[in-house]
Amino acid sequence: MSDPAGFVRANTIVTAPSLVPEIRLHLASEITPIWQATEATLRTSGVPPPYWAFAWPGGQALARYLVDQPSVVKGKRVLDFAAGCGIGAIAAMRAGAREAVSNDIDVFAAAACALNAALNGVRVQCSTDDLTVIDPGSWDVVIAGDVCYERAMADRAFAWLQRAAKSGALVLIADPGRNYTPKDGLIELARYDVPTTRELEDRDMRQCVVARVA
Repeated sequence: MSDPAGFVRANTIVTAPSLVPEIRLHLASEITPIWQATEATLRTSGVPPPYWAFAWPGGQALARYLVDQPSVVKGKRVLDFAAGCGIGAIAAMRAGAREAVSNDIDVFAAAACALNAALNGVRVQCSTDDLTVIDPGSWDVVIAGDVCYERAMADRAFAWLQRAAKSGALVLIADPGRNYTPKDGLIELARYDVPTTRELEDRDMRQCVVARVA
């Protein structure tokens, strides 16, 4: 697939996530082709699973927290880790961050993030580097929404987030009770009830916890 941005435009609609209606995003819905496409169909087209096409509960909860608590990121350098659609980075910029980088190894996610940032009138840098294999660097704030849905991903991501916290960053994670969410090392900051769809979740509402990585 040589045109990820074109693919994103063709397979999404512009809409607002339920918990953060002030942010507009290119998302899949029941009326878009990608909603019905199977993983096999997408793989044939050279498209990985389109996690970027949905505003997952954890990402929405983080975005809501940042918009409501702008002092957390105001004037700071923010990294949105495993960013998907980029909702966290966009929320950070709307809340007054000096700089926000949206990181996701999927080039389609990077394309979606760039389109979504432009849609909301903010500047977000998009990176596709695998950050888990390099030093966390010197971020002021690192955010991660809904990264504990698979054991391997959860273990690798949380280990890196802990390293980022030890390096001095404020590390925030938001999770709706996924199976592989760490039981220790998290300090709860807020809870949100996030409306969901039965097409993606096993219930109509997910309670998401926003926590600081100790």
